[in-house]
Amino acid sequence: MIKIGLTGGIGSGKTTLAKMFEQKGIPVYYADNRAKELMQTDSKLITRIKQLLGEKAYQNNRLNTKYISEIVFEKPEKLTALEQIVHPAVLQDFLSWAKRQKSAFVIMENAILHKSGMDKEMDYVILVTANDEIRQQRVVKRDKTSPEAVKKRMQNQEKQTELLKKSDFVIENNFSMENLRQKIERIFENVNFKLKKR
Repeated sequence: MIKIGLTGGIGSGKTTLAKMFEQKGIPVYYADNRAKELMQTDSKLITRIKQLLGEKAYQNNRLNTKYISEIVFEKPEKLTALEQIVHPAVLQDFLSWAKRQKSAFVIMENAILHKSGMDKEMDYVILVTANDEIRQQRVVKRDKTSPEAVKKRMQNQEKQTELLKKSDFVIENNFSMENLRQKIERIFENVNFKLKKR
């Protein structure tokens, strides 16, 4: 089985791309969503998070995201420690999930693919890019937030120029949905060709 990482900056169109791959019958693992689920349901993970951040990390048996955000913002070392707990759990969950799939290849959609170290488990990495202005417009519309807030979030993410060096395929998502579909088709054919050569 081929494991493909799908990444890109905020507003680049990762989720749109992932949904298109799903429409082609390719299983997609959404790392961010699954991380939140695991932090909410995995008893071992919950215990370790409480040990790190205190009992207040959970309120009424629910993840207290406001409290956690305040702690990790004030103490970056706590964020690093939290990531060292959560990322390995997500990776193991992905690998278990991948084994259960019937497809010849699977995709992990992950905004922090490289930062989390999960790129090392992938056979190929697809990077989705878009112009900063277009990304900003998309997120403002999607999240009902201000351009300034989006710009700040974009500045905190890894630069696209750095991500380009770490990617096997690059999809520029500045144009129409049809243009995006054509690019996906080319990658789909390319990966299938690589599969046949194995």
